[in-house]
Amino acid sequence: MDMKRRQLIGASATALAAGAVAPALANPVAAPAVASGQPEFKWRLPSSFPRSLDTIFGTAQTFSRMVAEATDGRFQIQTFPAGELVPGFQALDAVSNGTLECAQTATYFYTGKDPALAFGTGVPFGFNSRQQHSWWFFGGGAEIINGILGKYNVTSIPMGNSGCQMGGFFRKELNTLDDLKGLKFRIGGIGGQVLAKLGVVPQQIPPGDVYAALERGTIDAAEFVGPYDDEKLGIVKVAKYYYYPGWWEGGAMLHFVVNMEQWNTLPKHYQAIVRQACEAANNWMLAKYDSVNPPALRRLAHQGVELRPFPPAIMEAGYKAAYELYGEIAATNPAFKAALDSMTAIRSDQLMWWQIAEYAFDSFNIRNRGKS
Repeated sequence: MDMKRRQLIGASATALAAGAVAPALANPVAAPAVASGQPEFKWRLPSSFPRSLDTIFGTAQTFSRMVAEATDGRFQIQTFPAGELVPGFQALDAVSNGTLECAQTATYFYTGKDPALAFGTGVPFGFNSRQQHSWWFFGGGAEIINGILGKYNVTSIPMGNSGCQMGGFFRKELNTLDDLKGLKFRIGGIGGQVLAKLGVVPQQIPPGDVYAALERGTIDAAEFVGPYDDEKLGIVKVAKYYYYPGWWEGGAMLHFVVNMEQWNTLPKHYQAIVRQACEAANNWMLAKYDSVNPPALRRLAHQGVELRPFPPAIMEAGYKAAYELYGEIAATNPAFKAALDSMTAIRSDQLMWWQIAEYAFDSFNIRNRGKS
Protein backbone atom coordinates (compact mmCIF):
# COMPACT_ATOMS: atom_id res chain seq x y z
CA MET A 1 0.00 0.00 0.00
CA ASP A 2 2.78 2.45 0.98
CA MET A 3 4.72 1.59 -2.17
CA LYS A 4 1.73 2.40 -4.40
CA ARG A 5 1.10 5.69 -2.57
CA ARG A 6 4.71 6.75 -3.09
CA GLN A 7 4.52 5.87 -6.77
CA LEU A 8 1.29 7.88 -7.14
CA ILE A 9 2.75 10.95 -5.41
CA GLY A 10 5.90 10.74 -7.55
CA ALA A 11 3.88 10.51 -10.75
CA SER A 12 1.72 13.47 -9.72
CA ALA A 13 4.76 15.60 -8.92
CA THR A 14 6.30 14.79 -12.28
CA ALA A 15 3.10 15.72 -14.08
CA LEU A 16 2.82 19.01 -12.18
CA ALA A 17 6.39 19.90 -13.00
CA ALA A 18 5.89 19.06 -16.65
CA GLY A 19 2.72 21.14 -16.70
CA ALA A 20 4.53 24.13 -15.21
CA VAL A 21 7.46 23.91 -17.61
CA ALA A 22 5.42 23.37 -20.76
CA PRO A 23 3.78 26.83 -20.92
CA ALA A 24 7.13 28.49 -20.27
CA LEU A 25 8.74 26.55 -23.11
CA ALA A 26 5.80 27.18 -25.38
CA ASN A 27 5.89 30.93 -24.72
CA PRO A 28 9.50 31.85 -23.81
CA VAL A 29 8.92 35.59 -24.34
CA ALA A 30 6.42 35.70 -21.48
CA ALA A 31 8.76 34.00 -19.00
CA PRO A 32 10.86 36.97 -17.76
CA ALA A 33 8.08 39.03 -16.19
CA VAL A 34 10.41 41.01 -13.88
CA ALA A 35 10.60 44.21 -15.98
CA SER A 36 6.83 44.48 -16.40
CA GLY A 37 6.49 44.60 -12.62
CA GLN A 38 8.79 47.61 -12.27
CA PRO A 39 7.27 51.05 -11.63
CA GLU A 40 7.16 53.62 -14.41
CA PHE A 41 8.51 57.16 -14.11
CA LYS A 42 8.49 59.97 -16.65
CA TRP A 43 10.65 62.93 -15.72
CA ARG A 44 11.69 66.11 -17.48
CA LEU A 45 15.29 67.34 -17.40
CA PRO A 46 16.06 70.92 -18.50
CA SER A 47 19.69 71.70 -19.19
CA SER A 48 21.42 74.99 -18.45
CA PHE A 49 23.12 74.64 -21.83
CA PRO A 50 21.91 75.08 -25.42
CA ARG A 51 21.57 72.25 -27.90
CA SER A 52 24.41 73.77 -29.94
CA LEU A 53 26.83 72.68 -27.20
CA ASP A 54 26.34 69.14 -28.40
CA THR A 55 28.95 67.61 -26.09
CA ILE A 56 27.57 69.16 -22.90
CA PHE A 57 23.90 68.79 -23.86
CA GLY A 58 24.76 65.42 -25.41
CA THR A 59 25.93 64.31 -21.97
CA ALA A 60 22.41 64.82 -20.62
CA GLN A 61 20.98 62.90 -23.58
CA THR A 62 23.49 60.09 -23.07
CA PHE A 63 22.59 59.88 -19.38
CA SER A 64 18.87 59.76 -20.18
CA ARG A 65 19.37 56.98 -22.73
CA MET A 66 21.39 54.90 -20.26
CA VAL A 67 18.70 55.17 -17.59
CA ALA A 68 16.02 54.09 -20.07
CA GLU A 69 18.07 51.15 -21.31
CA ALA A 70 18.86 49.94 -17.78
CA THR A 71 15.17 49.98 -16.81
CA ASP A 72 13.76 48.48 -20.02
CA GLY A 73 12.18 51.84 -20.76
CA ARG A 74 10.31 52.03 -17.46
CA PHE A 75 12.18 55.17 -16.37
CA GLN A 76 12.05 57.86 -19.06
CA ILE A 77 13.86 61.19 -18.62
CA GLN A 78 13.14 63.68 -21.42
CA THR A 79 15.89 66.27 -21.96
CA PHE A 80 15.35 69.91 -22.94
CA PRO A 81 17.98 72.54 -23.89
CA ALA A 82 18.19 75.83 -22.03
CA GLY A 83 15.21 78.07 -22.63
CA GLU A 84 12.66 75.50 -23.75
CA LEU A 85 11.20 74.84 -20.30
CA VAL A 86 13.07 77.37 -18.16
CA PRO A 87 15.98 79.78 -18.72
CA GLY A 88 19.34 78.10 -18.29
CA PHE A 89 20.27 79.84 -15.06
CA GLN A 90 16.89 79.03 -13.46
CA ALA A 91 17.20 75.26 -13.77
CA LEU A 92 18.10 74.76 -10.11
CA ASP A 93 15.17 76.92 -8.93
CA ALA A 94 12.73 74.90 -11.04
CA VAL A 95 13.99 71.69 -9.41
CA SER A 96 14.03 73.25 -5.95
CA ASN A 97 10.38 74.31 -6.05
CA GLY A 98 9.22 71.03 -7.62
CA THR A 99 8.21 72.47 -10.98
CA LEU A 100 10.59 69.97 -12.59
CA GLU A 101 12.06 66.76 -11.26
CA CYS A 102 15.70 67.19 -12.23
CA ALA A 103 18.14 69.22 -14.32
CA GLN A 104 21.64 69.34 -15.78
CA THR A 105 23.51 72.40 -14.56
CA ALA A 106 26.68 73.77 -12.98
CA THR A 107 26.57 74.69 -9.31
CA TYR A 108 28.75 77.76 -9.78
CA PHE A 109 25.84 79.41 -11.58
CA TYR A 110 24.20 79.75 -8.15
CA THR A 111 26.87 81.42 -6.03
CA GLY A 112 24.26 84.07 -5.28
CA LYS A 113 22.63 81.47 -3.04
CA ASP A 114 25.95 80.53 -1.44
CA PRO A 115 29.46 81.34 -2.73
CA ALA A 116 30.62 77.87 -1.65
CA LEU A 117 28.63 76.36 -4.52
CA ALA A 118 31.46 77.55 -6.78
CA PHE A 119 33.57 74.64 -5.48
CA GLY A 120 31.06 72.14 -6.88
CA THR A 121 32.05 73.14 -10.40
CA GLY A 122 35.57 74.35 -9.68
CA VAL A 123 37.31 77.58 -8.70
CA PRO A 124 40.27 79.48 -10.17
CA PHE A 125 43.56 77.68 -9.53
CA GLY A 126 41.67 74.76 -8.03
CA PHE A 127 41.55 71.18 -9.25
CA ASN A 128 41.90 69.59 -12.65
CA SER A 129 39.11 67.23 -13.73
CA ARG A 130 40.42 64.10 -12.03
CA GLN A 131 41.35 65.91 -8.85
CA GLN A 132 37.89 67.51 -8.75
CA HIS A 133 36.31 64.09 -9.11
CA SER A 134 38.48 62.68 -6.34
CA TRP A 135 37.65 65.59 -4.03
CA TRP A 136 33.93 65.07 -4.61
CA PHE A 137 33.92 61.40 -3.65
CA PHE A 138 36.81 61.13 -1.20
CA GLY A 139 37.59 64.64 0.03
CA GLY A 140 34.28 65.79 1.46
CA GLY A 141 33.09 67.60 -1.66
CA ALA A 142 29.77 65.77 -1.91
CA GLU A 143 28.95 66.41 1.73
CA ILE A 144 29.79 70.12 1.53
CA ILE A 145 27.96 70.89 -1.71
CA ASN A 146 24.94 68.69 -1.05
CA GLY A 147 24.76 70.08 2.47
CA ILE A 148 24.15 73.49 0.90
CA LEU A 149 21.82 72.23 -1.83
CA GLY A 150 19.79 70.35 0.78
CA LYS A 151 18.59 73.71 2.10
CA TYR A 152 16.93 74.16 -1.27
CA ASN A 153 15.31 70.72 -1.33
CA VAL A 154 17.86 69.46 -3.89
CA THR A 155 20.65 66.90 -4.04
CA SER A 156 23.23 66.42 -6.79
CA ILE A 157 25.43 63.84 -8.50
CA PRO A 158 28.41 64.70 -10.78
CA MET A 159 27.47 64.28 -14.45
CA GLY A 160 30.14 65.60 -16.76
CA ASN A 161 33.36 67.58 -16.82
CA SER A 162 34.82 69.81 -19.52
CA GLY A 163 38.45 69.26 -18.55
CA CYS A 164 40.69 72.33 -18.54
CA GLN A 165 39.22 75.11 -20.64
CA MET A 166 40.84 77.80 -22.77
CA GLY A 167 41.48 81.33 -21.53
CA GLY A 168 39.49 82.92 -24.34
CA PHE A 169 39.82 85.15 -27.40
CA PHE A 170 41.34 88.62 -27.09
CA ARG A 171 41.35 91.42 -29.64
CA LYS A 172 44.76 92.64 -28.46
CA GLU A 173 47.84 90.83 -27.23
CA LEU A 174 48.54 90.71 -23.49
CA ASN A 175 52.09 91.47 -22.38
CA THR A 176 51.89 93.00 -18.91
CA LEU A 177 49.45 93.37 -16.05
CA ASP A 178 48.67 96.88 -17.27
CA ASP A 179 47.05 95.36 -20.37
CA LEU A 180 44.26 94.08 -18.11
CA LYS A 181 43.31 97.51 -16.79
CA GLY A 182 39.86 98.42 -18.08
CA LEU A 183 39.68 95.30 -20.29
CA LYS A 184 36.03 94.44 -20.92
CA PHE A 185 36.00 90.65 -20.68
CA ARG A 186 33.04 88.33 -21.15
CA ILE A 187 33.45 86.18 -18.03
CA GLY A 188 31.35 85.56 -14.94
CA GLY A 189 31.35 83.89 -11.57
CA ILE A 190 34.31 83.63 -9.24
CA GLY A 191 36.73 83.94 -12.17
CA GLY A 192 35.23 87.32 -13.02
CA GLN A 193 35.59 88.46 -9.40
CA VAL A 194 39.27 87.46 -9.38
CA LEU A 195 39.99 89.28 -12.63
CA ALA A 196 38.14 92.35 -11.35
CA LYS A 197 40.83 92.62 -8.68
CA LEU A 198 43.34 92.95 -11.53
CA GLY A 199 41.45 95.77 -13.20
CA VAL A 200 39.32 93.74 -15.63
CA VAL A 201 35.69 94.77 -16.17
CA PRO A 202 33.71 91.47 -16.23
CA GLN A 203 30.78 91.30 -18.65
CA GLN A 204 27.84 88.87 -18.63
CA ILE A 205 26.85 88.25 -22.25
CA PRO A 206 24.95 85.25 -23.71
CA PRO A 207 27.02 83.08 -26.10
CA GLY A 208 24.91 84.08 -29.09
CA ASP A 209 25.76 87.75 -28.60
CA VAL A 210 29.52 87.38 -28.08
CA TYR A 211 30.54 87.69 -31.75
CA ALA A 212 28.59 90.90 -32.31
CA ALA A 213 29.88 92.42 -29.06
CA LEU A 214 33.49 91.74 -30.05
CA GLU A 215 32.94 92.96 -33.59
CA ARG A 216 31.45 96.25 -32.36
CA GLY A 217 34.10 96.66 -29.68
CA THR A 218 31.54 96.50 -26.87
CA ILE A 219 33.87 93.97 -25.26
CA ASP A 220 37.60 93.33 -25.71
CA ALA A 221 37.74 89.60 -24.98
CA ALA A 222 35.55 86.58 -24.31
CA GLU A 223 35.98 83.13 -22.84
CA PHE A 224 33.61 80.26 -23.51
CA VAL A 225 34.71 76.61 -23.18
CA GLY A 226 37.37 75.05 -25.40
CA PRO A 227 38.34 74.78 -29.10
CA TYR A 228 35.44 72.54 -30.15
CA ASP A 229 32.75 74.82 -28.73
CA ASP A 230 34.62 78.08 -29.26
CA GLU A 231 35.04 77.38 -32.98
CA LYS A 232 31.26 77.42 -33.45
CA LEU A 233 31.03 81.02 -32.27
CA GLY A 234 33.30 82.17 -35.10
CA ILE A 235 35.13 84.56 -32.77
CA VAL A 236 38.45 83.99 -34.51
CA LYS A 237 37.25 86.34 -37.26
CA VAL A 238 37.13 89.30 -34.85
CA ALA A 239 39.58 88.37 -32.07
CA LYS A 240 42.61 86.35 -33.16
CA TYR A 241 44.62 85.98 -29.93
CA TYR A 242 43.62 82.72 -28.22
CA TYR A 243 45.02 82.47 -24.69
CA TYR A 244 45.60 79.49 -22.44
CA PRO A 245 45.10 77.96 -19.95
CA GLY A 246 41.67 78.84 -18.59
CA TRP A 247 42.97 78.93 -15.03
CA TRP A 248 39.53 79.78 -13.66
CA GLU A 249 38.16 76.46 -14.96
CA GLY A 250 40.83 73.78 -14.66
CA GLY A 251 38.26 71.00 -14.65
CA ALA A 252 34.66 72.26 -14.64
CA MET A 253 32.32 69.67 -13.13
CA LEU A 254 28.64 69.60 -14.10
CA HIS A 255 25.85 68.05 -12.06
CA PHE A 256 22.60 66.16 -12.23
CA VAL A 257 20.43 67.95 -9.67
CA VAL A 258 17.23 66.35 -8.44
CA ASN A 259 14.33 67.37 -6.24
CA MET A 260 14.60 65.53 -2.91
CA GLU A 261 10.95 64.42 -2.79
CA GLN A 262 11.17 63.08 -6.33
CA TRP A 263 14.46 61.34 -5.56
CA ASN A 264 12.95 59.63 -2.54
CA THR A 265 10.06 58.27 -4.61
CA LEU A 266 12.49 56.21 -6.69
CA PRO A 267 13.12 52.58 -5.73
CA LYS A 268 16.63 52.03 -4.39
CA HIS A 269 17.70 50.12 -7.50
CA TYR A 270 16.50 53.00 -9.70
CA GLN A 271 18.57 55.38 -7.59
CA ALA A 272 21.55 53.08 -8.11
CA ILE A 273 20.94 53.10 -11.88
CA VAL A 274 20.86 56.91 -11.90
CA ARG A 275 24.15 57.11 -9.99
CA GLN A 276 25.87 54.72 -12.35
CA ALA A 277 24.43 56.44 -15.43
CA CYS A 278 25.74 59.77 -14.10
CA GLU A 279 29.21 58.28 -13.69
CA ALA A 280 29.15 56.76 -17.17
CA ALA A 281 27.93 60.05 -18.69
CA ASN A 282 30.67 61.90 -16.81
CA ASN A 283 33.31 59.70 -18.44
CA TRP A 284 31.60 60.03 -21.83
CA MET A 285 31.80 63.83 -21.72
CA LEU A 286 35.49 63.94 -20.81
CA ALA A 287 36.35 61.38 -23.47
CA LYS A 288 34.31 63.25 -26.09
CA TYR A 289 36.05 66.56 -25.39
CA ASP A 290 39.45 64.89 -25.45
CA SER A 291 38.52 63.54 -28.87
CA VAL A 292 37.06 66.66 -30.49
CA ASN A 293 39.19 69.48 -29.04
CA PRO A 294 42.52 68.63 -30.77
CA PRO A 295 41.20 68.69 -34.36
CA ALA A 296 39.16 71.82 -33.56
CA LEU A 297 42.33 73.56 -32.33
CA ARG A 298 44.09 72.66 -35.58
CA ARG A 299 41.18 74.04 -37.59
CA LEU A 300 41.28 77.29 -35.61
CA ALA A 301 45.00 77.57 -36.33
CA HIS A 302 44.28 77.25 -40.06
CA GLN A 303 41.69 80.03 -39.69
CA GLY A 304 44.33 82.41 -38.36
CA VAL A 305 44.11 82.06 -34.57
CA GLU A 306 47.31 82.91 -32.72
CA LEU A 307 47.87 80.78 -29.63
CA ARG A 308 49.35 82.58 -26.65
CA PRO A 309 50.10 81.45 -23.09
CA PHE A 310 49.09 83.93 -20.40
CA PRO A 311 52.24 85.83 -19.36
CA PRO A 312 53.71 84.53 -16.06
CA ALA A 313 53.09 87.90 -14.40
CA ILE A 314 49.36 87.65 -15.14
CA MET A 315 49.21 84.05 -13.91
CA GLU A 316 51.01 84.93 -10.66
CA ALA A 317 48.85 88.00 -10.07
CA GLY A 318 45.72 85.96 -10.76
CA TYR A 319 46.79 83.30 -8.27
CA LYS A 320 47.43 85.89 -5.57
CA ALA A 321 44.14 87.68 -6.24
CA ALA A 322 42.21 84.39 -6.16
CA TYR A 323 43.42 83.39 -2.72
CA GLU A 324 42.92 86.92 -1.40
CA LEU A 325 39.30 86.71 -2.56
CA TYR A 326 38.88 83.25 -1.03
CA GLY A 327 40.16 84.52 2.31
CA GLU A 328 37.73 87.44 2.26
CA ILE A 329 34.73 85.21 1.55
CA ALA A 330 35.82 82.48 3.99
CA ALA A 331 36.01 85.02 6.81
CA THR A 332 32.21 85.39 6.76
CA ASN A 333 31.01 82.10 5.21
CA PRO A 334 31.62 78.85 7.15
CA ALA A 335 30.64 76.60 4.23
CA PHE A 336 33.03 78.41 1.91
CA LYS A 337 35.82 78.10 4.50
CA ALA A 338 35.15 74.37 4.88
CA ALA A 339 35.30 73.86 1.11
CA LEU A 340 38.43 76.02 0.79
CA ASP A 341 40.26 74.23 3.61
CA SER A 342 39.31 70.86 2.18
CA MET A 343 40.38 71.81 -1.35
CA THR A 344 43.66 73.38 -0.25
CA ALA A 345 44.77 70.39 1.84
CA ILE A 346 43.83 67.81 -0.78
CA ARG A 347 45.22 69.88 -3.65
CA SER A 348 48.64 70.01 -1.97
CA ASP A 349 48.79 66.21 -1.72
CA GLN A 350 47.35 65.73 -5.18
CA LEU A 351 49.93 68.02 -6.81
CA MET A 352 52.77 66.24 -5.04
CA TRP A 353 51.57 62.92 -6.44
CA TRP A 354 50.82 64.48 -9.84
CA GLN A 355 54.36 65.83 -10.10
CA ILE A 356 55.80 62.37 -9.40
CA ALA A 357 53.53 60.39 -11.71
CA GLU A 358 51.16 62.05 -14.18
CA TYR A 359 53.14 65.25 -14.82
CA ALA A 360 56.45 63.43 -15.28
CA PHE A 361 54.88 60.90 -17.63
CA ASP A 362 52.95 63.49 -19.66
CA SER A 363 55.92 65.87 -19.86
CA PHE A 364 58.17 63.17 -21.27
CA ASN A 365 55.60 62.20 -23.89
CA ILE A 366 55.04 65.85 -24.84
CA ARG A 367 58.77 66.38 -25.36
CA ASN A 368 58.89 63.31 -27.58
CA ARG A 369 55.60 63.88 -29.43
CA GLY A 370 57.25 64.45 -32.80
CA LYS A 371 59.54 61.43 -32.63
CA SER A 372 56.96 58.69 -33.03
